[in-house]
Amino acid sequence: MTAASNLIDDAPLTSFHKKLTLYSSGGPFIDGFAIAVIGFTWASMGTAFEVTTGDKGLIAAAVLVGIFVGGGLFGWVTDKVGRHVMYILDLVALAVFSALCFFATEVWHLVVLRFLIGMAIGADYPIATSLLAEYLPARYRGRMLGATFVVWAVGATAAPVVAIMATSLAGDDAWRWMLASPAVFAVVTLLLRLGTPESPRWLVSRGRHDEADAAVKKVFGDDYGVGDLGETEPERRATLATVFRAPYLKRTLFVGLFWMCQVIPLLSIYSFSFDVLEGVGITGNGAEVFLAALFVVGGVPGLLLVDRIGRKALLVWTFAGIALIWGVTGVVPGVPVLVVFAAVCAFALLSGASNFLEVVYPNELFPTEVRATAVGIGTSVSRIGAAVAVYLMPFALDRGISWVLLAGAAISAVGLVVTLAWGVETAGESLASAASTGLTAPPAAGTPVGVGDGVPTSATPARASATTSTTTTTERQP
Repeated sequence: MTAASNLIDDAPLTSFHKKLTLYSSGGPFIDGFAIAVIGFTWASMGTAFEVTTGDKGLIAAAVLVGIFVGGGLFGWVTDKVGRHVMYILDLVALAVFSALCFFATEVWHLVVLRFLIGMAIGADYPIATSLLAEYLPARYRGRMLGATFVVWAVGATAAPVVAIMATSLAGDDAWRWMLASPAVFAVVTLLLRLGTPESPRWLVSRGRHDEADAAVKKVFGDDYGVGDLGETEPERRATLATVFRAPYLKRTLFVGLFWMCQVIPLLSIYSFSFDVLEGVGITGNGAEVFLAALFVVGGVPGLLLVDRIGRKALLVWTFAGIALIWGVTGVVPGVPVLVVFAAVCAFALLSGASNFLEVVYPNELFPTEVRATAVGIGTSVSRIGAAVAVYLMPFALDRGISWVLLAGAAISAVGLVVTLAWGVETAGESLASAASTGLTAPPAAGTPVGVGDGVPTSATPARASATTSTTTTTERQP
C-alpha cells in the first residue's frame, strides 16, 4: 500500500486509541475530583484547626496556582524530554503529595501540599493530551480528546460521593480521607499507563526516525511507517519563545484567554458548590452530585457536535448562552431561588458541552515540537486567573449569589469576543495541517521555529495527502 492511503491521520480507530484515551483521562478525572472535593472538607477540617474565610480561599486556590506553575514548566519539559517518561512521573508525584495531605496539622501544610498536587495535575494536561493527539486519526480527534476532559466532570461528580462516604465512616477525620483519596486514583492510572509507547511525532521532531518508525509499526501494524505521519523533522529547533512570537503569539493569547474565561466560573462554582447551593436555599449532598452530573450530561451533545459544526461555532454558542442566562438572572432583583438554581444548572450543561475544547484546540493549533509547551501555557494562564477568582469566591458569596452570576456573565462575554476575533476552525484537518491553518505570514527572520510556522513547504503536501487519502480510507471501512 502507498503512504497516501495509509496516512495516520486517516487510519481507522483501534483498541489502542480507546485505551490511550482512557489512560489519558486519569489526569482530568483527578483534577475535577481534587478541585470539587475541597468544598466538602471545611466542616470536619474545622474540628482539627481554625479555618478562616481567607484560609478557605488560600487552600482552594493553592491547587490552581500549582497547576499554573506545573502546566507552564512541565509542558516545556515534556517537549524536551518526551511524553512517555513524564506520563508516568507526574502520577507518582500526584499519589505521594495527596497521601501526605492525610497527615496535615496546620493550614500552611495543606496550602503547600495542594500547591504541589496542582503542579502534578498541571503537568499531566500537556503530557497526556499531546501524546493522545499525536496518535489519534483526524476524524476522531475532537471527540476522543474531548472525551478525556468530559471525564473532569466525572471526577467532580465522584467528589461528593466520596465526601458522603468519608463523612459517615470517619467523622471528624473525614477531611483527611477526602484530601488523601486522589492518591488511589493516581496509582490506578499509573498502573494502566505503564508500557505506553512514546509519541512517534515527537521522536521525528527530535530526529529519531528509526524509533518513530518502530513505534508506528507497533501501534498500527507493518503496513504503516514513519512516512505516514505527515511530519518532517524541523530545520530549526523550536524554543519556549516560539509560542510568544509571530505567527503563534495570537494563538497563544487565544488559547490562554478562552481557556481562562471557561474555567474561572467553572472552578469557582465547583470549588464552592456546597456554599453556592446553600446560598440559594438548597442543601444536601445530593444537590452537589446532581450539579456535577449535569456537566457530564452536557458533554454528550458537545462531543457529538464538535466534529460536525466545528470547534469555533461550539465555543461561540456556549459562551453566548452562559453570558445571556447568567447576565439576565444576575441583574433582575428578587429572582426566585429555583430560577437561580436553574441558571446554575444551565451553566453546567453549556460548560460541559464545550469545556473540553481546552484540550482540543491547543493540541491542534501548534506543531509537534511546541505542542506540549502550548498546552501547558494555556493551562497555566487559565489557572492563574481561576486561582484569583477562587480566592475571591467566598467574599463574593458573602455579598450574594447575584454577584457571582454577573461576574461569570461578564467573563463569558469576554470569552465570546475573543473567540469571534481570534478563533479558527481546525475540524477535520490532519494534525500537521491544523497547525498551519490560517497562518499566512512567515515568522520574522531569525526566529526559532518548527514545522507549521508560517505555511511551511511541508504543510501543503501534508494537507493534499490527507485529502487524497480520505476517500481511499473511507472506502476501506466496513
